[in-house]
Amino acid sequence: MSFDKRAFRDTLGCFATGVCIVSATDKEGRPVGLTVNSFTSVSLDPPLVLFCLDNRSESLAAFLGAPGFALSILSADQQALSNRFARDPAASRWDGVDAVTGKAGAPLIPGALAVLDCAMHAIHPGGDHTILVGHVLGYANQPGAPLLYYRGGYAALENGRG
Repeated sequence: MSFDKRAFRDTLGCFATGVCIVSATDKEGRPVGLTVNSFTSVSLDPPLVLFCLDNRSESLAAFLGAPGFALSILSADQQALSNRFARDPAASRWDGVDAVTGKAGAPLIPGALAVLDCAMHAIHPGGDHTILVGHVLGYANQPGAPLLYYRGGYAALENGRG
């Protein structure tokens, strides 16, 4: 039996997710960040969250060497920012973004629906990805609708709740 990776990816795309920008600072103190939808809560006590990063990512070394990271959960009106952090060259992603630095030294995206400021807790291999687990040091949220991703594209809540 052959395994169809495209069909598997399409199947996984049936699970609607929120969209986050994960960020850290590299060894020179420069901000790094990218768009992810592989984020989940792990534990309430202690407060742990995780995200998965492709092993081919140019940002992987920076995240592995950082003392922590931040997750900025994007609001529905931040689709352009999501696209920028997913597609633009890493060197220009932060242009014009007036980020605030969290306790762990990672930049937090202004206007995000929610932010999680995390100290690095654990790093695990995960096939073609690396699983980064953070201990939440601080968090904040505000009212609004989330930016969603479903079946390979952005989506909105049909009932307008948010």
